[in-house]
Amino acid sequence: MEIAAVNRITRILGGHLWVFSNELFTSPKNFTPGSLVELTDRNGNFLGIGYVNPQSLISIRILTRKREEIDAAFFKRRITAALEYRKRVIGEKNSFRAVYSESDFLPGLIVDKYGDCLSLQFLTLGMEALSDMVIEALEDVFSPSSIVLRNDSSIRSLEGLPLEKKVLKGAIDPLPRVEEDGAVLEVDPMSGQKTGFFLDQAENRNSFASLASEGDGLDLFCYTGAWSMRLAGSGMRMTGVDSSDYAIGQARRNASLSGLSERCEFIKADVFEFMREEATAQKRYDAVVLDPPAFVKSKARTAEGLKAYTETNAACMRLLRPGGLLATSSCSYHVDRAAFLDMLRAAAKKGGRQARIIEVRSQAKDHPVSLAVPETEYLKCVLMEVI
Repeated sequence: MEIAAVNRITRILGGHLWVFSNELFTSPKNFTPGSLVELTDRNGNFLGIGYVNPQSLISIRILTRKREEIDAAFFKRRITAALEYRKRVIGEKNSFRAVYSESDFLPGLIVDKYGDCLSLQFLTLGMEALSDMVIEALEDVFSPSSIVLRNDSSIRSLEGLPLEKKVLKGAIDPLPRVEEDGAVLEVDPMSGQKTGFFLDQAENRNSFASLASEGDGLDLFCYTGAWSMRLAGSGMRMTGVDSSDYAIGQARRNASLSGLSERCEFIKADVFEFMREEATAQKRYDAVVLDPPAFVKSKARTAEGLKAYTETNAACMRLLRPGGLLATSSCSYHVDRAAFLDMLRAAAKKGGRQARIIEVRSQAKDHPVSLAVPETEYLKCVLMEVI
């Protein structure tokens, strides 16, 4: 195994799993792409074992702090430990995030479980090089009826990897289903966003549904209707809006599967135009959900993205009746919690409304945040009353 000496180790000793190119004594181009390397400090003291990608700014991602074989048995131990954590914190569920990259000490690997279907993402060159062993371990731990490869994330392009989607095992017809507190939602692991569904908002949907239990609700960027199902199930009359034909069609099917078609209407429209028309018509709602795509996809676009968040949240606040409830989210990592709250203050001022924060939330517990790797926290969700 090749040796990679690190000249700055404070962050690594603190538990972080990334080694940047400028932290190495020698150029990462000296290493074989995707290979395993042994990390040492400048005195040759062992730091861990990781995999390397000379093309990436993050040159090495650490897999272990021990001298151990990186084989199928290694991945089975890690995946089993990740599963045991989920059983402790979320109980027995049929659908959840089974592996969350650095937070489960498997950087570059995402595994979502939808019933008996596993949806996988290999996000890095090094993890892809180890994919056969990973899949073998997943088979041993979960015995899934189907496995889908969702290697279509833009992160792979930064790693010099091709984008692809394919079914590795079994079939996904009929589609797997997620059960969420009485709601039934079909998941299409091949065509849906991310790996097919937004599991990270599950606990936030539950929390908001406990507050919003009557009146008229609006679900913006509704995708396949998960927020709408949850709120309709608690007693609200929901209108979901999305610009995607696929999403609206699937949302209507999910409402039917959940027995909630009479309480849910889904409209295909541009969300921003829809809000303008509702404001012109002086339409008001008792609850609004705003769960948009990431407006800030890079640090360089933070100011531009925050402006978009401010405008959109101000428009939502104007659509609420006094005492109405707003659940607003950002999945942009570059907008931290403090910046998101500052944006909401600006939005309330712009919208001419006062607001009270009920709860500030993050991603669900099956998407754990590593204390040593702050990059693993990305989701902000604020529940508030608009006065």
